[in-house]
Amino acid sequence: MITVGRRAMMGAALALPALSQARAQGAWAPSRPVRLVVPFQGGGATDLTARLLAERLSPVLGQPVVVDNRPGAGGNLGADLVAKSDPDGHTLLMCTIGTASINQFLYSRMPYRPEELAAVALVNLVANGILVNPNVPARSFQEFVAHARANPGRLNYGTPGNGTSGHMSGEYLKVRAGIDLTHVPYRGTGGVIPDLISGTLQVAVDNLPAYIPHVREGRVRLLAVTSRDRWFTDPEVPTVIESGIAGFEAVAWFGVQAPARMPAAAQERYAAAIQEIMRDPAMIARLREIGSEPRFLGPAAFEAFIRAENEKWREVVRVSGAKLD
Repeated sequence: MITVGRRAMMGAALALPALSQARAQGAWAPSRPVRLVVPFQGGGATDLTARLLAERLSPVLGQPVVVDNRPGAGGNLGADLVAKSDPDGHTLLMCTIGTASINQFLYSRMPYRPEELAAVALVNLVANGILVNPNVPARSFQEFVAHARANPGRLNYGTPGNGTSGHMSGEYLKVRAGIDLTHVPYRGTGGVIPDLISGTLQVAVDNLPAYIPHVREGRVRLLAVTSRDRWFTDPEVPTVIESGIAGFEAVAWFGVQAPARMPAAAQERYAAAIQEIMRDPAMIARLREIGSEPRFLGPAAFEAFIRAENEKWREVVRVSGAKLD
């Protein structure tokens, strides 16, 4: 798993051919609007990242880039749609740690094979938060663990869906902390937040960015973050590691994939365009404003990154015993 913080920006310096070189070598460009499929509801970190990317890709590519939310089955429905779409370069996937890595180990049946999707670019990293409704009698992570141990099975924790980093972080947390929580999968972060604020849901384990305004306003309480180092948006909040669970790290990440049979020239064109966008200080600032750390990797490096992530999450799924049909 990657370590964030000081090293999170290092990937932005990895070299791809300059955009002008990509144009000269590949001479490929989309001939009609491009669909960027987001396999979750609007409002979550995946959707926020996709919309920032689409807005800036459109003028670079010379065609509109339209975000298409296709939630369901922990992101599998949207990912399958892209995996089986026409590989002509006009359909892309805003992939996540779930769709690109975790789901293949968690689900006994997958609608698509991971090799049906090709890596285009890694875009950013996001810490998960352990969040509670203010009515939960816990003002620290340690108090939360004690409360959960005293009430086994009585606390529900929400995530944006089965197979998401929130889900697996929650399951891993249950094993490592020795607590019994009941998982409530939603079809995206947009469904989790109102239930957490209202108290219908006591706990959420989810990508932090969408919750930051609600934390600031006191509507929800952030007890800990799952990154190795404290997260830059809330440096006063301790990590799970600091709170007593050694080695606990679960950072979500987001990138772009495409149908595996898409022409190499199209893959390179998109990667070069995303790299150009990711070099823009304004884009870096916007990604950080939504609580994420920019990190660009091109096709080969992103593919290697996914393989390394697979090793971690295969073991986490095995240890947690989580399995879905």
